[in-house]
Amino acid sequence: MNSLVSITIIFCIYALGDVIAVRTKSIVSMLFTASVFFLIAFWLGMPTSIFQDSMLLQIGSILIGFLLVHMGTMLNIKQLKEQWKTVVICVAAIIGITVALFLVVTPLMGIETALVGAPPLSGGVIAAIQMSEAANAIGRSDLALLASLLVVVQGFAGYPIASWALKKEVKSFKEKYRNNEIERVQQEETTSPYKIFSDLPEKYQSGNVYLAKVAVVALLASFAAKGLTSLLGFQLIDANIMSLLTGVLFSELGFLEKNILTKANSYGLAMPALIVVILSNLASATPDVFLDILPALLATIVFGTIGNVLFSLLIGRFLKISPWMSIALGITALFGFPGTAILPAEVANSNFSNSEERQLFLDSVTPKMLVGGFVTVSIGSVVLAGFLAPLLINLVG
Repeated sequence: MNSLVSITIIFCIYALGDVIAVRTKSIVSMLFTASVFFLIAFWLGMPTSIFQDSMLLQIGSILIGFLLVHMGTMLNIKQLKEQWKTVVICVAAIIGITVALFLVVTPLMGIETALVGAPPLSGGVIAAIQMSEAANAIGRSDLALLASLLVVVQGFAGYPIASWALKKEVKSFKEKYRNNEIERVQQEETTSPYKIFSDLPEKYQSGNVYLAKVAVVALLASFAAKGLTSLLGFQLIDANIMSLLTGVLFSELGFLEKNILTKANSYGLAMPALIVVILSNLASATPDVFLDILPALLATIVFGTIGNVLFSLLIGRFLKISPWMSIALGITALFGFPGTAILPAEVANSNFSNSEERQLFLDSVTPKMLVGGFVTVSIGSVVLAGFLAPLLINLVG
C-alpha cells in the first residue's frame, strides 16, 4: 500500500477508537477498537503489509527503548516510598497472576502459554511486545497473537472489577469520614535528593535537546545490558529492563526531565507507533488461528484475574488495607493509566454529593491507583517479561 494511504487509515482508526473510548468512559479502549477493525479488515482482504508500508512499524520498534526511558522519568521514588503498601500489594498481584497461570493454565494449555500470558496480563503494550518477540523467535506466531490480544481485551475484566471495588471502598470511606477518621493528604512537589545535574536553561529546552538526551540514555542502557551479559556469560537484565532503570536513575540525577517525551512533543507519535508493533501480530490472525487460541485467551484472563484478586486480598489483609482497596490496586495491572485516573473520578462523582467529602476521597484514592498502575503496567510487567522471555526461548530451544 502507499505509505501515506496506510498511515492515514491507521490514524483514522486510532481517532475513531479515541472517540469510542470517551463515549464509553474508557470501558472500550482505543486499542480494542483498532484491533477489532484490523482483525476484521484483514479477514476481508486488507493488505497485511499496511503496518510495514506506513513505516510506523519500523519507528515503533526503534522507539521501545525511548519510551521505557520516558516511563522511568515518571517514577517518583519518594512517592513510591510513601505508598510502599500499594507497591507491595501490586507486586503480590503480579505474582498471583503468574502463580495462577503456572498452576492452572500450564496443565491445560502448556507452559509456553503460561510464560507468554503472564507479562501482558500483568501490564501493557511493552510487555506484550517483549513476549511477542520471544514467541516469534521460537516459531509460535499463535502465542505472539495471544500476547497481543491479552492487552486488547484484559480491560474488559479489569474495569468492572476495579469500579465495583472502588464503589465498595466508598462506603467504608464515608463511615470513616463521619467518624472524623479522615485527614487531608498534602501533596508536595519535591526535588530529588540525588540530583547532581543543574536544570537546563530555558533557552536550550527544545524538542531536539530532549530527544538527544533520551537517545543517549537509551543507548547507554543498551550498552550496559549487553556488557553485563557478556561479563556474566548469561542474560541477567535485558535491554528493556535496563532502559527503564536508567530512565529512573538519570531522572533522579536530574539529567532527564520528568515526562520528557511529552515535553519534547514526541509522545503523541511515539506511542501510536509502538501500538502498531502490537497490532502487526493481527496480520497472522486468520479465523482458524483466532479460534484456536480463544480457549487459551479466555483461560489466561479468567485464571490470571482470579490469582490477581486472591493474592491482592491476602497481602492487603496482612498489611491491614481494606479488601476493596486491595482488589482495586491489584487489578490496575489489567488496565493501567489513564484508567487509574478516570475510574476514581467516575466513582467519586456518582457516589458523593458533598464536594469536600468527594475531594477527600479522590485525594486518598487517586495517588494510590496511579502508583499501582505504574508499578504493575510500567515496571512489574516489563521486569517479569524480561525474565520470562529468555526462559521461554531457552525452554523451547
